[in-house]
Amino acid sequence: MAAGQSSPPAVDGLLEAAIYTTDLDAAKAFYGGRLGLEKILEQDGIFVFFRCGGTVLLIFNPEQTRKQPFAPPARQIPGHGTDGAGHICFSAPGEKLSEWREHLKSQGIAIETEVTWDNGARSIYFRDPAGNSLEFAEPRLWGYRDKTTVQGTGA
Repeated sequence: MAAGQSSPPAVDGLLEAAIYTTDLDAAKAFYGGRLGLEKILEQDGIFVFFRCGGTVLLIFNPEQTRKQPFAPPARQIPGHGTDGAGHICFSAPGEKLSEWREHLKSQGIAIETEVTWDNGARSIYFRDPAGNSLEFAEPRLWGYRDKTTVQGTGA
C-alpha cells in the first residue's frame, strides 16, 4: 500500500448476487418451485428476488435493466446487464449434496457434471432454464468448515 493510504474496511460478506434472464416466469418456476427458494420481491417484467440463506439472489431481465434509469428516478440505480450464461454456486455440506443430487434428478433437472476437487470437496453442476450455470458445492471447496468458518483460522 502506498504511503499515506489507509487500508480498506473489511467486507462483511456477499449480500446479493445477480444473474439475468428474459424469461422471469420460467425463473420464478425454477428457483421458487423446483429449488424451493423464498421469493421476496418482484417487479413484473423487470426482476424477481429470492432469499438464499444470508444472501439474496437477484434475477433481472437485462432488456429492462440496461435502460437508464430502470428504477424510479429517486433511486438512481445504474443500468446493468449481461449477455450469455452466468454462474452462481449454492453451498451444500456433504450430507446435503447427495440430497440435492437426488432432488435435482426427481425434478427432471439434468446434472451436467460432478467434480471432486483437489482438496476433496465435491460439486454438482446443472443449468437453469436461461442456461445459467448453477452449482451446489461443499463449503470446504474454498476452505470453509461450514458456511462461515474458514478452516485453520479459528474465525
